Amino acid sequence: MRAAPTILHLDMDAFYAAVEQAAKPSLRGKPVIVGGLGPRGVVATASYEARRFGVHSAMPTAQARRLCPNGAYLIPRFSLYRAVSDIVMALLRELSPLVEPLSLDEAFVDLEAGGVAFDAAGAREAGERLRADIRAATGLSGSVGLAGSKMLAKVASEEAKPDGLLLIEVGTERELLAPMTVRTLPGVGPATGEHLRRAGITTVGELAEAGEDELVRMVGRSHGVGLYRMALGLDERPVVAERDAKSVSVEDTFDVDIHDRVRIRGEVQRLAERCVHRLRESGHSGRTIVLKVRRYDFSTLTRSETLRGPTDDPAVVKEAAARLLESVDTTGGVRLLGVGVSGLADYTQEDLFAQAASLAAQAEAESEAEAERASESGPGAGPAEEEAAGAAAGVRQAPGGGGGGADGAQGVQEASEGLEGSSGEGAGPAGTGAARERRWAAGSDVRHAVYGPGWVQGSGVGRVTVRFEQPGSAPGRVRTFLLDDPELEPSDPLPLVGEPPGE
Repeated sequence: MRAAPTILHLDMDAFYAAVEQAAKPSLRGKPVIVGGLGPRGVVATASYEARRFGVHSAMPTAQARRLCPNGAYLIPRFSLYRAVSDIVMALLRELSPLVEPLSLDEAFVDLEAGGVAFDAAGAREAGERLRADIRAATGLSGSVGLAGSKMLAKVASEEAKPDGLLLIEVGTERELLAPMTVRTLPGVGPATGEHLRRAGITTVGELAEAGEDELVRMVGRSHGVGLYRMALGLDERPVVAERDAKSVSVEDTFDVDIHDRVRIRGEVQRLAERCVHRLRESGHSGRTIVLKVRRYDFSTLTRSETLRGPTDDPAVVKEAAARLLESVDTTGGVRLLGVGVSGLADYTQEDLFAQAASLAAQAEAESEAEAERASESGPGAGPAEEEAAGAAAGVRQAPGGGGGGADGAQGVQEASEGLEGSSGEGAGPAGTGAARERRWAAGSDVRHAVYGPGWVQGSGVGRVTVRFEQPGSAPGRVRTFLLDDPELEPSDPLPLVGEPPGE
């Protein structure tokens, strides 16, 4: 415990939803819900306007729609959230070299290590300056907690929400914590909270009065000692600048259980590709490949395989994931699939590239053998066979078509950014291409050849509705187009610039 409140905790307010409101002027001041939009989708973040209706993170999207039927339900745009987060984290690192990010929108900062604050007055000044800098750079608000420990700084930022700052003077911790519910403390979830309630303990003050011995008797030594120390406001954990990732993973929850084994294999391969992309973005490689399968009856199976050394090669990860799938019984259907890589390192074992090369050579050899067999059959294929072959090669569902929203607040399906669904061309004898069929997800970015940048408000019955506006503009006009309008294309998110008008 420090002698001054020089540990800062920043928590951006309703981050994903706030970014969407800043990027989409027509949504400012209105209920916005970001998350999976399918039947099994889950809310990642709800704006404060939506929270008034009872909507909160980790709630099923279907339930949120019943509580707030007039809200704007949008897919997440993680590339934009990461870009905004980078701006915020850069501002934190200007304060101190000791910044401990917890997520895209949350971090601890050691103000003493940066030499910017050694007492309560300096800490408050640094916190207020940080909030002003964040608003000037992004147009968003963040809540700041300042205290002598990480636990209390996090409690303070939660109490300061939204858009506030709370400093807990050293020596006042117990007085502040005493009336708060036990659920305020880290690690006290619904089960522990209910267990304590049945024992007549509902506030932090009552928790402290119960004493260490009684808490150990009730919940066990490890948890009991920790609860008692937290109730007294004691926390000696330092701010750690780098939090090494232990694993990288992606997973999808499907709207309808998948029964087709071929489709399941295809989804696993697609997830492996996404997992390797994320692995490379983080600058890591990994030794252990993990497959996660949640079946129709909610039973969850995990299988893993450890390689001879770390890799970031997609062919190697795909092959391992495919082997793991062979050991899993998917009879009855699958509702969730996931692929992960653990045992991370910042280098790659060279001999694994040789393994990937051998896989590629094997595939090439098989392709050549197939071509040789086809040539041996002679020029006997007639127009009907040629047409069938052309159709089989040309009409193919794009990866991710039919996939549902992700399950969980931190696991919302990133593949839902932008254009969703399937597209393809059918090649007949004359070589003519069929029109593409496209489905547009609500909230995704688009650009029209005439009207410029906009975002999808919704689609259906062969039409897509787009609102044409951008960060910093006035609320824009709405126009409707055919799903396959050639002048309408997916687009990258526009960056947030400055403070939203009128604030």
